[in-house]
Amino acid sequence: MYKLIKKEKNARRGEFITNKGTVQTPAFMNVATVAAIKGALSAEDLRALDCQVMLSNTYHLHVRPGDGLIKECGGLHKFTTWDGPILTDSGGFQVFSLSSLRKIEEEGVTFASHIDGKRIFMGPEESMQIQSNLGSTIAMAFDECVENPADYSYSKASCERTTRWLKRCKAKLAELNKAETAVNPEQMLFGINQGCTYADLRIENMKQIADLDLDGYAIGGLAVGEPTEIMYDIIEKVEPYMPDNKMRYLMGVGTPANILNGVERGVDLFDCVMPSRNARHGHLFTSRGIININNKKYEKDMTPIDPECGCPVCKRYGKAYIRHLLKAGEMLAMRLLVMHNLWFYNHLMIDIRNALDYGSFEKFKREKEEIYSTRI
Repeated sequence: MYKLIKKEKNARRGEFITNKGTVQTPAFMNVATVAAIKGALSAEDLRALDCQVMLSNTYHLHVRPGDGLIKECGGLHKFTTWDGPILTDSGGFQVFSLSSLRKIEEEGVTFASHIDGKRIFMGPEESMQIQSNLGSTIAMAFDECVENPADYSYSKASCERTTRWLKRCKAKLAELNKAETAVNPEQMLFGINQGCTYADLRIENMKQIADLDLDGYAIGGLAVGEPTEIMYDIIEKVEPYMPDNKMRYLMGVGTPANILNGVERGVDLFDCVMPSRNARHGHLFTSRGIININNKKYEKDMTPIDPECGCPVCKRYGKAYIRHLLKAGEMLAMRLLVMHNLWFYNHLMIDIRNALDYGSFEKFKREKEEIYSTRI
């Protein structure tokens, strides 16, 4: 259940109440694709970094170790020991990314596993069954993510099919939640707004799926190659048709500037692999801008990554040591760097929520957007 606490223009401060705890929003979900954050972070680490929600990948967990095995182990929460909310995606984006290996039909999609080439069929019912086995807090509806730019007629047909699939997802999850063997009988369902970069398709699709009274609504199919300004424009066009009393999730986004602009336009929830992926290559977010710790100027620098940061890494280690670890190929380097970036993102969200609480978000965005996008 979503509870709106206050607004500053379109920006929303709220709470999302689940059976695994209450999420303070706006919030960023930390991406644990195969039920772990790349960089050797544990569930215990996520708590220390003030993570609220973990996101895992339905497709990847289906092919390895298998959703049936995870169900036998008691579901994702017991499997990973993470006790907070978990969102699982539907596998739809993987269908998009495996475009050369897939065939889309009304019933669903047949595609080849990236691991062994085995043919896999996934449709709305299969996606819901897999996510039910995983026992996540929030299941995402099965959809087709179309690459931008896309032909209008194909985009329209895809949108209509995605809406039909959403209705099937809702019916199937309701059935699965009633089963005695359900890992999480209170599993929630989020629908996904599609329509590429066509405002009329986006608006019509949002109107249709809003009528289904789901637990939340995501804007999908953006941040896949279109200019940032177009993404912001689509959010602005869709937002008036998103229910006020439901969660709003912008999928796969993004940079700190993207998040600030998303919040400004009424988004509650974000996810992106960027902070962890960039960290593993030495690209770090700080209060003063973005740094690359590979640079030689940090070779003898014993100061923290960010003197203003309160993360466990900045409290203890200097840039020189971390840079040495990264150059030497030590796993500890990736662990420390990912911890820092995830702390930055989770605490960016805390700062955003505090600014909304005090009615100063607009000022905060104006002061921070350019700084957080600057490369030092």
